[in-house]
Amino acid sequence: MQDPKAILASVFGFSEFRPGQSEIVEAVAAGEPVLAIMPTGGGKSLCYQLPALMRDGVTLVVSPLIALMRDQVRGLQVAGVAAGALTSANTEEETRAVYEQLEAGTLKLLYLAPERLGSAGHMLRRANVGLIAVDEAHCVSQWGHDFRPDYLKIGELRRALGVPLAAFTATADAETREEIVSRLFTGEEPRLFLHGFDRPNIHLAFRPKNQPRQQILSFAQARRGQSGIVYCGTRAKTESLADALRQEGHAACSYHGGMEAEARRAVETRFAVEDGLIVCATVAFGMGVDKPDIRWVAHADLPKSIESYYQEIGRAGRDGAPAETLTLYGPDDIRLRRSQIDEGMAPPERKSADHGRLNALLGLAESLGCRRQKLLRYFGEEAAPCGNCDLCDRPPAIFDGTEAVRMALSAILRTAERFGTGHLIDILVGRETDKVKQRGHDDLPTFGVGKTHQPRQWQAIFRQMMGHDLVRPDAERHGALVMTDAARPILRGEQSIDLRKDVLTEKDRPAAKALVSDEDAPLLSALKARRRAFAEAQGVPAYVIFNDRTLIEMAETKPSDMDAMARIGGVGATKLERYGREFLQVIAGAVEELHPARMKLAGRASGGIFDRLMDVQNELSRGEDGTGKPMSCNASTIRWIAERRPDSLEQLSRAPGLTEPKFDRFADAFLAVCREG
Repeated sequence: MQDPKAILASVFGFSEFRPGQSEIVEAVAAGEPVLAIMPTGGGKSLCYQLPALMRDGVTLVVSPLIALMRDQVRGLQVAGVAAGALTSANTEEETRAVYEQLEAGTLKLLYLAPERLGSAGHMLRRANVGLIAVDEAHCVSQWGHDFRPDYLKIGELRRALGVPLAAFTATADAETREEIVSRLFTGEEPRLFLHGFDRPNIHLAFRPKNQPRQQILSFAQARRGQSGIVYCGTRAKTESLADALRQEGHAACSYHGGMEAEARRAVETRFAVEDGLIVCATVAFGMGVDKPDIRWVAHADLPKSIESYYQEIGRAGRDGAPAETLTLYGPDDIRLRRSQIDEGMAPPERKSADHGRLNALLGLAESLGCRRQKLLRYFGEEAAPCGNCDLCDRPPAIFDGTEAVRMALSAILRTAERFGTGHLIDILVGRETDKVKQRGHDDLPTFGVGKTHQPRQWQAIFRQMMGHDLVRPDAERHGALVMTDAARPILRGEQSIDLRKDVLTEKDRPAAKALVSDEDAPLLSALKARRRAFAEAQGVPAYVIFNDRTLIEMAETKPSDMDAMARIGGVGATKLERYGREFLQVIAGAVEELHPARMKLAGRASGGIFDRLMDVQNELSRGEDGTGKPMSCNASTIRWIAERRPDSLEQLSRAPGLTEPKFDRFADAFLAVCREG
């Protein structure tokens, strides 16, 4: 079996695996049943793509969305891998090419949607399938909104083909994991890989809503020209916000489940190919997003749970380069999410779990310390303060909110938990509105006790109380606030609580984090322009050529020759041959021409040995005294010696093309070069 690190370098262009990848690759390549839970952008796809190149036969990849499959196939083909997909979006030529490669036994990865498994059964039985890889495996679980009933056919297919199965997902709690195991592995306990959830390159930020449309527009303006996603709570908002962004001069479009399938596919295709496009979308735009250079994700409305938040922000920065997020939230969001849970058809235990997931997200929103610490703690990980979230950038001003919270709770209880925030604030600040006077609430002991706080400050206090789950809106009482058990110790004086002072005039981060220094920015722009030209000529997304992280490394390290270019992360052998010279010209100007045999050694130690062997051969081409018959070895012989570095004359004599006269002239000198290394 081939060395995985050698394939990693030669095909994918990386010198090292990311944390956790190596052991998964080895287990999958060995045919072990595997369930791997890795963070979005953590390199899941490589964990089945690389083993596919190590194993005999074709690896069947079951993937949920056409756009996702086509992106991965294009990326593999550009890297020199025989990969194909059978989808409804295929051209006749694409489908014919896949079947021809299957017939010839040359196809290594075949992507298929779960809906096609039933009709493709006969073909798959003849196709020499050696492994099944299931992407987005949580779709098999009825616990999540991504449930796909056709995923239930996979376990049956695995048994019919009698091949190992590896399943991959980014989010799977205990219930989902159990369901994945029972449905896909049917009694066979897989080897579980549960890897860290941290995405340190993503900047985390939350803001209370304060003119939310303008907040989103300002955030996008500071990141003009960068690809981004704005998640919205309603279909109407996706359209109105996309329109507002276009009026500000951005390339923007909307995406939601109410659109025709063809219109949705057009947006998916445009987002994949077009640099700097902003998509305003509902959660319908998600699972199929495999674009690695999304530089920011914003939430115009609060997500439904901490898992949804994690999955959605995880679509940013999948290439490992810096990415940013902004999540807006307010009391109306909290009321909406609570009512959606309470009014849903789920059983009581599921509703309780959903409230818990929402509470975790609200706790993150109202956090007083490092957000990444709090987020990772939810997933069972401990971490030091990250230095890459809004609260690490600028620690919040905090005050003892115990007295204010007790005032608010007293007002809620004295009005029989029958009123919402606005009326309660009128009571606390002593506003004699008609509603207050009609109900006699101006005679309550709590009337006017909160005059030291402005109404806007009380809005923030009530929002934080909802965020800490001290009060909840009651759908049956038209959103009236009711006290929870968590509030009782505070009301009784047994517990205190700190709150944040909202700085409502604070502007969102004025500028995006720079991808490179000011000095390197012009070169990065030039490299992106060259990438765009290649992508447009080939009709593929720009990141299929090279992703942002690879171009950033080029701009920062400025390789001066093909060897240095080959050592850039993401530059594999095929991409080096196709694109290396063109990108090197942007960086260094003139580029030395390399013999094809030498090109195959670019970036490797054997490349330097090849060069020294050629120098020695040139010196001895007419013998030591310079009067002999001209003689030389061909480049493939020199490459053979450079790669194997024979340590004795006997080993060197096996080199192809090294005839006896050539051996007599060059052997001692060649051997000395090989021993020097």
